[in-house]
Amino acid sequence: MMRKPDTSGGYDPEVLQQVRRACLFLSTKLGGLLDELVVVGGLVPSLLVDQQDLPPGQDAHAGTMDLDLGISLGMFDFQRYQELGSHLRNAGFELDSNEQGNLTPQRWFIDSGNRVTIDFLIPSTDQTDPPGSIQHLEGDFGAVVTPGLELAFKDRRQRRLTDTIPSGARASRDIWVCGPGAFTVLKALAFGERTENKDAYDLFYVWRAIGIPEVTEGLSLLIPDPAVEQALDVIERDFSQFDGPGPIAAARFIAGGLDDEIQADVSGFAVALLRAIRGA
Repeated sequence: MMRKPDTSGGYDPEVLQQVRRACLFLSTKLGGLLDELVVVGGLVPSLLVDQQDLPPGQDAHAGTMDLDLGISLGMFDFQRYQELGSHLRNAGFELDSNEQGNLTPQRWFIDSGNRVTIDFLIPSTDQTDPPGSIQHLEGDFGAVVTPGLELAFKDRRQRRLTDTIPSGARASRDIWVCGPGAFTVLKALAFGERTENKDAYDLFYVWRAIGIPEVTEGLSLLIPDPAVEQALDVIERDFSQFDGPGPIAAARFIAGGLDDEIQADVSGFAVALLRAIRGA
């Protein structure tokens, strides 16, 4: 899988548009399965925050290079994941492959002029499932075991996508998108594992554009939960200090290097969030 760019300059608005179109196209094929899926990952900020009606002073989101879809554990009822795999194949999606040339059951792609990949994620079904391992749902279809993913189904919002799909038709669908509270948990956990600049930027973007009160409201839906506490620990450890890994990673993504103003903003939002939740 291609490494994420370290700065905003590595992201192309046209690629973001193609990812949104792929999400919409797949949504037109899934029917009743849509309630069992939620958009997570890098596409979330540009869906939670209306890019056509941005808050004053807020820049457009840098975008994303792929689509991450969370699968509900309810998909195991009546083996509906087999139906999902069938829909993927019928829609023209194919299994991707890794750098060694091996097929990746958790990652699919479609190429309708522009190649877009989709990664499927699933909550742990067993305490012994290692995070990041592949849960094989059927022969050639699987999903990445992702701690805290179940929270995205407790804090989620519906957003409407409207665009042209490969057939040339103009289509609209309402899709489920991870809410700001669950997004904060998932992105903080991800940053704690890999400290990528893009993860810190995505957190900062949502905190700033949506506001700490609304993020806190989303988090309140998820408490108590061990994943929330772990995420808050990461935020306190990595984001609450001006020169911490989180503020510096966000500054490097946005400005290409250290930036006092950005770092102060990131750490300020982190402290405000911790105070709102923990009262510290």
